[in-house]
Amino acid sequence: MSLIVDIRKDLGDFHLRTSFEAGNGITGLLGASGSGKSLTLKCIAGIERPDEGHIELDGKVLFDSKQKIDLPPQKRGVGYLFQNYALFPHMTLRRNILCALHAEKDRQKKEKVLEEMIRMMRLEGLEDYRPHQLSGGQQQRAALARILAGRPRALLLDEPFSSLDAHLRDSLKIELRDLLLEYGKEVLMVTHSRDEAYNMSSVVGVMDEGRLLAIKPTKKLFADPGSVAAARITGCKNIAAARKISAFEAEVPEWGIRLTTAGEIRDGLKAVGLRAHYFNALAPQNRYRVTMDSEMEEPFETIIRFRYENQEPDSPPLWWRLGKDRRPGTFPEELGIAPANVLLLYE
Repeated sequence: MSLIVDIRKDLGDFHLRTSFEAGNGITGLLGASGSGKSLTLKCIAGIERPDEGHIELDGKVLFDSKQKIDLPPQKRGVGYLFQNYALFPHMTLRRNILCALHAEKDRQKKEKVLEEMIRMMRLEGLEDYRPHQLSGGQQQRAALARILAGRPRALLLDEPFSSLDAHLRDSLKIELRDLLLEYGKEVLMVTHSRDEAYNMSSVVGVMDEGRLLAIKPTKKLFADPGSVAAARITGCKNIAAARKISAFEAEVPEWGIRLTTAGEIRDGLKAVGLRAHYFNALAPQNRYRVTMDSEMEEPFETIIRFRYENQEPDSPPLWWRLGKDRRPGTFPEELGIAPANVLLLYE
């Protein structure tokens, strides 16, 4: 089963141009606010209409500008989970879920689906509660139960953790991921959080200013984002312009260093990225003299900002992030980084 999306939409100065295919499992769309990820979801759901393009779910065309096909939302077979869950506040949990079964006339079938959803979402005993009596996590599962009761072929999640506090958000990520995998169909989730994208998704696409920059299996994307924008969106703190010197060596004038790479450098190299966690005082390669600039303490990690010995004076310091138990008593005179951890960025 697959979801195929190839659409274009113009909204004033904003231009959405995105094309991808998602299969079974959870696909994440990662990007900052205004990047076009939620607009993409709304076009798939039929809430917004693309100017042109094609949307297809499991062989069924939902939208095609050339064929003049534009199915209404209720005929698309997709479930859309809004950021605020959109539960009806005056209805009990039971009534909220039954709303998704209004077309089913058989009362016994309705009750069977209701019981199945209550059990799947672990909401037993809460059937007569109204939304304001439920916790944030219970509201989220109630909204999912209502959507899944309608048996959608694909599920669209719009920032599913944005309305939850940090503690609840962390505790629910794995729980929701497991529930969605049990659901067993296409799930497309948009988020601005790289941690949520990494934790929840088997495949991640990166969006910026209406364009899909890359879409890859999650670990491959973070290991090789491919572009400056994708590297920034996936959390790389240290990025600088670079030029190719040889097949496995790049020069970074801003930092005053040359870096050996594990991957072969193609023509057209624009920049390199070094993730803050990967510096090591004992690493034998890409090792240069450094001086400490500043330090900031977090609850469980330390961020040290440093400068290379020959770094340009007006360039920003680099970030080194490490666990508090790894914080050296004396700042090292040199830091290195493995060639495999040098990100090669081409646009």
